[in-house]
Amino acid sequence: MTATRVAVGIVGAGPAGLLLGHLLQQAGIDSVTVESRSEQHVIERVRAGVLEQTTVDLLHDCGLGDRLARDGMRHEGLYIAFGGTRHRIDLAELTGGRAITVYPQSEVVRDLLAARHRAGAHMVFESEHVEISEVESERPCLHVHTGDRRETFACDYVAGCDGFHGISRGSIPASVVRTYERDYPFAWLGILAHAAPSSHELVYCLHDNGFALFSMRSPEVTRLYLQCEPHETIDHWPDERIWHELQTRLRTGDGWEPTAGPIVQKSITDMRSFVVEPMRYRRLFLAGDAAHIVPPTGAKGLNLAIADVWRLAGALRDVYSTGSTVALDAYSERGLRRAWAAQRFSNWMTSTLHRAADASPFDRRRQRADLEYLVSSRAALTSLAENYAGFPLD
Repeated sequence: MTATRVAVGIVGAGPAGLLLGHLLQQAGIDSVTVESRSEQHVIERVRAGVLEQTTVDLLHDCGLGDRLARDGMRHEGLYIAFGGTRHRIDLAELTGGRAITVYPQSEVVRDLLAARHRAGAHMVFESEHVEISEVESERPCLHVHTGDRRETFACDYVAGCDGFHGISRGSIPASVVRTYERDYPFAWLGILAHAAPSSHELVYCLHDNGFALFSMRSPEVTRLYLQCEPHETIDHWPDERIWHELQTRLRTGDGWEPTAGPIVQKSITDMRSFVVEPMRYRRLFLAGDAAHIVPPTGAKGLNLAIADVWRLAGALRDVYSTGSTVALDAYSERGLRRAWAAQRFSNWMTSTLHRAADASPFDRRRQRADLEYLVSSRAALTSLAENYAGFPLD
């Protein structure tokens, strides 16, 4: 079978893979994107919805900001609640104007797909089998089997943007990688509800019953989370129990509580931290969840993936425009520096706001002292605001 030459083969059509293809196209670099799922499935996956300031700026800069500007909900602050009281953290004031924007990942993907189709991008969905070969060579290959069609793409470079369970990371010899991971002793039950948000900003809450988070997806839809046991299933959580627990944990002394409404989606997500080093092997590069997973408490997963592919696209642009491999050679080191910073912050947020099943009375009082210090110290508030709103892309 004759292989088709392409500059960059991209495995995975989530936000990381689609944005990488978009940035490469803008730089005049051809690519092919292969995805095992259907295009509709990619759009409908419910994932993160909090964009850092730098992510928002990047999407605007590369021509993807029209709907984001119209429909995204900019939040210049958030609440930390404990002891029945909400404490507002003014992100913008503490960071010189940086904020977060609530805009669902599904909408980011929708915008990216529209842009890729307008550009006539080469994308292959519903690939029944994808394999990466020749990773030791100067021209790694992507083998794609879709229906009765088999294609091979001979690539200058391959970008693995196919998530934690994808094939890309496993294509690197195990002897050259090291993994770091931690499984947390709790999970998140997440719901989408047709209920108008009762707060204009996110509310993170520590309660004796466990963690809860109030968020939103639109002026008509709320997104809420509860700490639960990792072995539990959706069957353990009928709607009535969910709303009782959400209102118990989130209700504050001033009378605020989330507005209840019909639940249209439920899911349980395990909490995990994972990092693989390095993020590169020869001409194969890992980005996004293929390289690192963070617990969702710090809202870093999507933003880390966006930073990865921005960095990779810039490095490849240098290679094709000037022949310089300096940025490409630094890709893994720079990406790991950002990934570990996100792990540190996400781990701190998670351990501070969740109740471990084996927590002693000492542990519970220490958590309370941590939060009391946080809301009374401008230095501590600034640290949280800087991390949450996001640092520069590099």
